[in-house]
Amino acid sequence: MPLAVGARVDLPATVAQHAVRVLRLRQGDTLTLFTGAGGEFLARIAGIERLRVSVEVEQWRDIERESPLSVTLVQALQTGDKMDMTVQKAVELGVDRLLPVISRRSVLRLADQRAPRRVEHWRRVAAAACEQCGRNRLPEVAMPESLEHWLQRPPPPGALRLMLAPAASGSLARLSGPPAGGSIELLVGAEGGLAPDEARLAVLAGFLSVRLGPRILRTETAGLAALAAIQFLWGDLKEGTTDV
Repeated sequence: MPLAVGARVDLPATVAQHAVRVLRLRQGDTLTLFTGAGGEFLARIAGIERLRVSVEVEQWRDIERESPLSVTLVQALQTGDKMDMTVQKAVELGVDRLLPVISRRSVLRLADQRAPRRVEHWRRVAAAACEQCGRNRLPEVAMPESLEHWLQRPPPPGALRLMLAPAASGSLARLSGPPAGGSIELLVGAEGGLAPDEARLAVLAGFLSVRLGPRILRTETAGLAALAAIQFLWGDLKEGTTDV
């Protein structure tokens, strides 16, 4: 949706429905709009006709809420609603790319015709999470591919590659963060973890094995706990950069 100060536009149907039915907004109320490319607009509701909502864009605000740390979550496909929760919370924790991968122990299998629909669903989950947490840049949600195939690609320059493994001897606290301008790629297995062959391939691809304390965490817990720790150690969840 093109936005510019002074423009009058109709909200997308799903956004309009949320504004009217959930937020109970009325004519004259203000709201914040964003395109997903950074910054945001202050707008005012100019008219409501059933579920059609038109707004007048009043002000541009050059506000950024992105972490200075570029993080890609490489997550093996999870079953049920676990993947939705992982996408939602990972967005809240500041990842800028989510890559679903098909590992040997992934219970969920996506046929070719189902994958685009699931990715589109996860992208909507990511957009809703941005709305909730105030992010105005949409993280990328990539198409699923096999983990072994993805591991054959060369890593981006300066990337710190981390793999969660309960039996690992190292911890995040013992590591140095990525170099200036670098990034982090975090690999998390499915419900049964990574297969031994996959873990060996990941090590050959430059991944460092790390553990998160003495307890074995579920796949939907492990990645989110690691993301929070990563943002605290090297990102924007540390003293002086957050109100929490």
